[in-house]
Amino acid sequence: KGAARVKAGVVLPQGWVLEYRGHDPREAWSNTVAVAEAAEGLGFESVWLYDHFHTWPQPEDAIVFEPFVALSALASLTDHVRLGHIVLCAGFRNPALTAKMMATLDVVSDGRAELGIGAGWKREEWEAFGYDFPPTRERLAVLGEHLEIITRMLDSTTDERATYAGSRARVDGAVNQPKPLQAPRVPIMVGGNGPKVTWRLAAEYADELNLDGMDPPAVAEALPVIRSRCEEIGRDPATLKISVHTWYEDPGVSERGRKRQDLFAAYAELGVSRVQSFVDGLADGTDALDAFAEDLRIAGVRFQP
Repeated sequence: KGAARVKAGVVLPQGWVLEYRGHDPREAWSNTVAVAEAAEGLGFESVWLYDHFHTWPQPEDAIVFEPFVALSALASLTDHVRLGHIVLCAGFRNPALTAKMMATLDVVSDGRAELGIGAGWKREEWEAFGYDFPPTRERLAVLGEHLEIITRMLDSTTDERATYAGSRARVDGAVNQPKPLQAPRVPIMVGGNGPKVTWRLAAEYADELNLDGMDPPAVAEALPVIRSRCEEIGRDPATLKISVHTWYEDPGVSERGRKRQDLFAAYAELGVSRVQSFVDGLADGTDALDAFAEDLRIAGVRFQP
């Protein structure tokens, strides 16, 4: 039954894992566009970009494209594929600005935007770009207050101005026009593997919880806990979608054939709503994407008509 529901998304080459080391910026961007267009042509449901400033695992003088600008450009170069962040770091932007940018992205993409957001984790980026790096508990508290503001400002069913006063973030009669085209709002996906706080925030505010790099056995163990987080606040667990970000270093993601087919069939069987995958080899063309799509179809993952 899971195979009938799970959808496939592609994390586009962006430079974060040094895939664009030594590339000319124009050529790198042209390749990112080509991969996005190929993903749409192959029937992938969505394309995604990370929210990072420096390369991983160590900062190098190499290309890393900023995701809001890049997704806005891709909105004009694609027709129906959905466009999202996997995931924005809440601490990098004022929450009202994030909501304003997302509403604009939804309009320029004709209602195809997805807001993925999390607490952030890569300390050296924060410090290099002039942000203080607070402890995990504080970053999660910031995420919670940002979600409070963002959900109010992205509500396309009301023209009320957003007001909220927290200890870490606030708005006072904030106007957010244009409103998103999607109703009741741009879908919100909270990303993270923390069962105590992150999953509670997802249950309270999100349409989707994105699990980072969890293999199918780990997802199977997580699902009852996620359901309990929903039940704690009186939410029907069936209304919180579960997705998985799969990592290219996992041989089951980037190696063609039966192992990869079995991996994604297992996600489908668990009822995961979609998988967003970074596939090795996309910095130099789209051949790896063709092979990936073929394996996903064999695994029963759903593609667009």
